[in-house]
Amino acid sequence: METRRDLVARRGLPLPKRTWRRLASVGIYARPEVSLEYQQLARRYVVRGVESGGAIASIGRYVTFAGESGAQIAYLHTMNSVGVNGSHAVVVAPALVRIDVFRSGQSYQLLITHHRPCSVAPGRRPQLENKVVFQGLEGHLEAELWGKDRQLAGAVVPDFYSRSGERLEIPDVFVPAVKMATRAVCCVPCSHNHYLAAGEAAGVTSRVVLLPSGKDSFAVEGTVPADRA
Repeated sequence: METRRDLVARRGLPLPKRTWRRLASVGIYARPEVSLEYQQLARRYVVRGVESGGAIASIGRYVTFAGESGAQIAYLHTMNSVGVNGSHAVVVAPALVRIDVFRSGQSYQLLITHHRPCSVAPGRRPQLENKVVFQGLEGHLEAELWGKDRQLAGAVVPDFYSRSGERLEIPDVFVPAVKMATRAVCCVPCSHNHYLAAGEAAGVTSRVVLLPSGKDSFAVEGTVPADRA
């Protein structure tokens, strides 16, 4: 049976419905969902996510992704939304770490989760394994990164505390990613990705046009492995 923690690991920050409505009403559309996809050529499963979100001065939400060790990884391609504060880039990788941040004023919530296909016998479809790495629901950052303190954006993270007042430490390997996600959740308005980088995404294929012969007047799309493109 799926526990509440399992549900949070799969879905992202457990925000109340009124918060979702507020974000939608001001045009902030973060996409915390991750999915398991199959690569036909590589014959393996990968995890897919979308870096997305943005902010207005009073509220923001942002979702980005990192490698398993917290390192910056390459996106598959960028996305041009109709407006701002929406989808920015797609990422696929054998495993992903999701950084999900919500801000209301100077109060913050942070969820870091790990996602990968679980091990199964050959020929069977695996389940997506989701695990909570860090969760901080009572965070605070005095600096107004969307306003007078914007020069600090990308250099600071909120402080998080337990209900008993004890400080919760973000794992060191993920601090750089959280710094950029904190910057992003104060980006007013946001029209670009903050942590996923340009480069060759892990294990992707390149798309080419195949012409069966010189006399054919049509073409069909095909795929070839990236190292043979």
